[in-house]
Amino acid sequence: MSEAKTTQSVQSGEARSSAIMAAGTLVSRFLGFAKTWMLGAALGLGSTVTDTFINANNLPNLIFLLVAGGVFNAVLVPQIIKASKAEDRGADYLSRLLTLAVLVLLALTAIVTLAAPLVIDLTTQDYSEQQKALAVTFAFWCLPQIFFYGLYALLTQVLNAHGAFGPAMWAPILNNLVAIAGLGMFIWILGANITNPHTLDNWGPIQTFFVAGFSTIGVVAQTAILLIPVLRLKLGLRPRFGWRGVGLGQAAKLSVWTLLTAAVGQLAFLYVMRIATIPGAERLRLSNAGETTAASTLPGNAVLEVASQLYLLPHSIIALSLATVLFNRMTRASQDGNKAELRDALSHGLRTMAVATVFGALALFALAGPLGMFFSGGEPQDGVMLAQTLTILALSTPFMSANFMMSRVFYANEDARTPLYVQLLLAVVYVVGAFIIQFLPVGQIIYAIAVLYTLGNILSVVISVVFLRRLLGHLDGPRIANSYIRMGYAGLGSAIAGALALWLLGSYRADGFAWSSRLAALVTVVVVGPVMLVAYLLLLRVFRVTELRDLLRPLLGRLGRGVPVPAGAAAEPTTAARATVSDDTGLIPRISGEFDAASFRAGPALEPEPAVERHPDVVGAAEYIPDEDVPSTAMGGKFRPQVPLPGRRTYQGEAGRNPYFPVEDNRKR
Repeated sequence: MSEAKTTQSVQSGEARSSAIMAAGTLVSRFLGFAKTWMLGAALGLGSTVTDTFINANNLPNLIFLLVAGGVFNAVLVPQIIKASKAEDRGADYLSRLLTLAVLVLLALTAIVTLAAPLVIDLTTQDYSEQQKALAVTFAFWCLPQIFFYGLYALLTQVLNAHGAFGPAMWAPILNNLVAIAGLGMFIWILGANITNPHTLDNWGPIQTFFVAGFSTIGVVAQTAILLIPVLRLKLGLRPRFGWRGVGLGQAAKLSVWTLLTAAVGQLAFLYVMRIATIPGAERLRLSNAGETTAASTLPGNAVLEVASQLYLLPHSIIALSLATVLFNRMTRASQDGNKAELRDALSHGLRTMAVATVFGALALFALAGPLGMFFSGGEPQDGVMLAQTLTILALSTPFMSANFMMSRVFYANEDARTPLYVQLLLAVVYVVGAFIIQFLPVGQIIYAIAVLYTLGNILSVVISVVFLRRLLGHLDGPRIANSYIRMGYAGLGSAIAGALALWLLGSYRADGFAWSSRLAALVTVVVVGPVMLVAYLLLLRVFRVTELRDLLRPLLGRLGRGVPVPAGAAAEPTTAARATVSDDTGLIPRISGEFDAASFRAGPALEPEPAVERHPDVVGAAEYIPDEDVPSTAMGGKFRPQVPLPGRRTYQGEAGRNPYFPVEDNRKR
């Protein structure tokens, strides 16, 4: 079998896995946007209440990622995967691990929730006493989500490690449905904001329950539904105490770089979000002073949040899925010391995902007006502010996705230090930039933060390229640049076609069709979007962008028109996918504070690992963890010595026989 045939078969399998993952993400994202639309309808996009709720509702996810997210991703997940290979399928180990995690999560959640007033003081700026009181109320309702986010992440990996991937992919959909139901009842009982304005003065406990209460109930439901498939595994999980020898301490030491990366990113993000609360506070002051016209033109953090969700769409559907799939190919190449294959995987990923992200960026830029009006809650001025913010963010989408793909190379090479260096540099830029932004005219703060994010996405690519050149020599630059240029031409033609269609629909006039109502804005998007897509696909063929075929192969295959696998090519593996997580819990790949279940989902299978020799200190025991002293494949350097893989210095013997916690001793205790 030729190397070309093997590569084509592998890439076909990668594309199909990516399409399956993208489909699940698409459903969840669609419902997420429906929830955002409902929130705008219920409270208004430019209202102080919306700004206050979004800030409080983002805190649980941000605090979880700051305090525990890195530990879960870098430390606990590898341990769960390894333990699942034991004779008891990891039942004893998982019981102890879950017991410890539940206790830690309960303590963390209780401490943070009780400290809600202090948390609000640290994450907001210039709030009035009335707004701060509502923010604290929202925080008391929302901060308990920390516990359920952590438990959801653990249960997801228990299922993934045992070959059950569907439940975790669909559980977030239940979360969105519950939140949508709460907002629907809010509108039905209390009225939409456009007809019955909801302000700090008329806000009450019932309104809080429908908005913040149902948001938390949705997270609880998302976690609770995973208990059903976990119980079906019949692992016999139960509370177990005694954690000596579990190996978490040593694993944490080895993963210190990943943990620091997560902490740096989240701290920078929290500071930027603090600055983003200034316009909302100023809007309230102007409203109380009777200057309603001036207040209505101030975009708050709700505008930035919705614009971020929209601009992240191409990345989360295509780039994140493709990067997760290609990560395994990169890992195999790194373990084999094959720089050429590692470079080819990176090049393939950058070029393939650009087919979607380049179009997504230009489509969001062209359709920013109608999209802004659709999510505005019915107020054209709010739609204008959202559209302006989205146009700033949209064009940086390909850069953000490119940096995310580049970071996979470092992690595949078991190098967690370089991402920390990148994150540190970006964190300095974000913090310094946000500090300067707070002194700008208040009406420009949100737009300036959007510019800061855009510059950060571009800078992240530049920094990553510098580090990758030192690792790989070169990055297949001419081929990547050639593909991007041709996609850019196709995207530009598509944008021109979209602009012409928007002009015909009167979207560039304040009294045009797209600005007449949210329904008209949706119709505009539905009409113009396909026009742009058709133009883009035709131009891709004109400019001979072959990466389009790689992106569309799974769909064409389902329609019976896919590119056939040549005779003699290896069949795609039918083994279950392995568990994997996104290593990026920092600022680089995400702007929105919304919890992203994709960070805790499954990836494709690696090739079967060869059997390892028994540990010399363990006679007759099944070794399911390799030796600690085996060096990693990470490339050493002046500041990057070779380091062992994380989480290996743990008990090497038979499951359930760990001498550090014998059954008899536990019973006595």
